[in-house]
Amino acid sequence: MTTSTPVIFIHGLWLHASSWGPWLDLFRSAGYEPAAPGWPGDPDTVEEARSNSDAMAGHGIDDVVAHYAEIISHLPAKPVLVGHSFGGMIAQRLLGQDLAGAAVAIDAAQIKGVLPLPLSALRATLPVFKNPSNKNKTVPLTAEQFRYAFGNAIPEDESQQLFDTWVMPAPGKPLFEAAAANFDPHSPAAVNTKNEGRGPLLLIAGGKDHTVPEVVTRATLKQYRHSSAVTDILGFPDRGHSLTIDHGWREVADASLAWLHKQGL
Repeated sequence: MTTSTPVIFIHGLWLHASSWGPWLDLFRSAGYEPAAPGWPGDPDTVEEARSNSDAMAGHGIDDVVAHYAEIISHLPAKPVLVGHSFGGMIAQRLLGQDLAGAAVAIDAAQIKGVLPLPLSALRATLPVFKNPSNKNKTVPLTAEQFRYAFGNAIPEDESQQLFDTWVMPAPGKPLFEAAAANFDPHSPAAVNTKNEGRGPLLLIAGGKDHTVPEVVTRATLKQYRHSSAVTDILGFPDRGHSLTIDHGWREVADASLAWLHKQGL
């Protein structure tokens, strides 16, 4: 009897884990065993997260990595990881630790060693950085801020609908940690990019992404140049940071499945 390959979906800041719902259905129909557990402290619903966000405050990158590592430890096999934004960074850390069979990192937050810091990324994260005390708090987005950071490449009414459906406050600590990564020798944003024995990695970039511009993803790819393990990159030129949840999500999901099949997974 063969066991279906487990897949763990990891959300990023400001999106609830339930936003992966369509991906779960698609991957399940393709023969995988998918799940989308939230970050530590995440409530079960968007509504709960909006009304009581204190439980999410103060969780940093290491906390999130340890949380998913614990989930993985109970699986029957190494999972495939699919992460978006900070979830893409978390997926890379876990893959570098040999805890996953493969990873798809979609518009992944920059890891230690990545130098480009485009102005659009600074503007997208300004709601957090404008107040240093936000490091230990959760920070909401307004619909206008979400429109710039996530929904700039889709119609305004669709951006508003996505905001109303999936957006919740996010802990500020991971952003402060990532911002200081290149000045911290023990940064939690450091990934073992030199691991020769890890599973394959696919980096996906949205060409119109304000939050994680394509130049960041291409600079991330260069960090893996000292490893012979499979590291591929795929670009979607007309897509923004909402590419996992907007009307074009299926194109990104199908491309991820095709790549996994190509890797024999």
